Amino acid sequence: MPRLHRNRPRRTPASLPVTRHTRQLLHTCWNLGQRPEFAHLNLWKWAHMLGHRGHFSTKSRRYSTTLGTLRTARRTHATEQARTRNGHPTYDPTETLVLSDWRYLATGYSPGEEFLAEAVRRDRSDALRLKCEGESSQWP
Repeated sequence: MPRLHRNRPRRTPASLPVTRHTRQLLHTCWNLGQRPEFAHLNLWKWAHMLGHRGHFSTKSRRYSTTLGTLRTARRTHATEQARTRNGHPTYDPTETLVLSDWRYLATGYSPGEEFLAEAVRRDRSDALRLKCEGESSQWP
């Protein structure tokens, strides 16, 4: 018996945790794949996709929704859920959102930024000093 999927161990359809309908589709793929007139389709290799060798979902604008439309709907839903969860007002594209909650955070460099700035200053200073020393040694 062929494997359900190339990278997975050999299993029988009866041992898979799938519905009866899915199990019947798997059997149909294998049975049709053994017939000479369908041998070129290699249906048993694609049984894990129920015989379909293409993308698992349709991208046809004519017959179904597009993946872009699904992504947009998913993003809108997630944004709305986050807005509700965090207590933010309803989004209205005709309104301008004004943020008036300003708080003092800090002044100057963080310790890491201070270290990097000092290293750059030291490198520039050394380069300038070496350049000046090199030019002065050329004069008699």
